[in-house]
Amino acid sequence: MSEKVTNWWSSARKFIVNDWHSNPVRFVCEMIAWAISIGCSLTYAITVPNLPFIPLYAAFITGCVISAGCAYSRGSFGIFGNYVLLATIDSTGLIKLILQTYAK
Repeated sequence: MSEKVTNWWSSARKFIVNDWHSNPVRFVCEMIAWAISIGCSLTYAITVPNLPFIPLYAAFITGCVISAGCAYSRGSFGIFGNYVLLATIDSTGLIKLILQTYAK
């Protein structure tokens, strides 16, 4: 069991180092998008049921756009399409929320 864990960590470290060396800008952008995603998730969990929807939407959309750009740079159509669709859906929700909130 210990050898499997050691091999996994070694493989994971090699993957991270290779990813960094292949495209450092993309690597940093992916880390930023990941941090945004975790931040949104924590904010959601901590503030439920009174969520700060507008900042959460804006942050999540930003993370999706960053992730879509990174996926495009990797040539990953499935992940690119997923993040573009999420950004589109959430942008629609954000616009609807803003209009309903401030059009009163």
